[in-house]
Amino acid sequence: MNIDLHSHTRMSDGTLSPQELSDFMAERGVELFSISDHDTLAAYGMFEPPPGARVITSIEINTTWRENEVHVLGYGVPLGPSPINELLEYNQTQRRLRAETMVDRLRQAGYSITLDDVLRESGGAVAIGRPHVAKALVRLGIVDSVDAAFKRALSRGRPGYVPQLYTTPERAIEKIAEAGGIPVLAHPGRLRDRVLIDELAGHGLRGLEVFYPLHDAADTAEFRETAKKYGLVMTGGMDFHDIRYHTAGVGMEVDAADIAPFLELVEVFA
Repeated sequence: MNIDLHSHTRMSDGTLSPQELSDFMAERGVELFSISDHDTLAAYGMFEPPPGARVITSIEINTTWRENEVHVLGYGVPLGPSPINELLEYNQTQRRLRAETMVDRLRQAGYSITLDDVLRESGGAVAIGRPHVAKALVRLGIVDSVDAAFKRALSRGRPGYVPQLYTTPERAIEKIAEAGGIPVLAHPGRLRDRVLIDELAGHGLRGLEVFYPLHDAADTAEFRETAKKYGLVMTGGMDFHDIRYHTAGVGMEVDAADIAPFLELVEVFA
């Protein structure tokens, strides 16, 4: 089964419009997909799904745990007013403040960059992030790539680094569930400390993103066992943002039986 339950548009830190991403899903023959922008559901209502494809509403909420960034996916969340709205507004405010602080620190370090440069790269995105600062540095000719921007200016220990102060993963899980959604831990293989999975499994977590392009065979096997141990459903997605950096594009083949328990929990829109 060709699915992709984790992808991004320019409404957060992707480069495609919602319709362009939907068209890309069609081009790759994706049968079931979600647009899971960071801290916003704004993409929904801005695209027509490909004929025959099914869509599950989704959002990726950025959270902070012991000074580490942890992402929680919420599937089947409502598009109207819901318990997650206040949490999203908090995160979006923190994103703006973080971007302003990054610009201030970069300017103090001698970089000729303004907040307007960053906002221009965001293209009206609701959720501003470090990638927008990185792209501004590239466009200004200060660095030659987004990767170089992160390494030279925006990573820990560099002049433009600012730690994130998002909501907590526990609160994200609570609010997603309160809104009637299914909270799933994104890309667990990227966690600095996998003990977090054990903690969140006891705090209402319902699923684990087992199938992910950066998970090797050992990771996938481990997370399969973890999901089985805690009774978590399994999901998968490419986490696509930009074809220049995510050259595999969208869509992954998974066994339909692996995704079936997840699909039983959420409403799928044809």
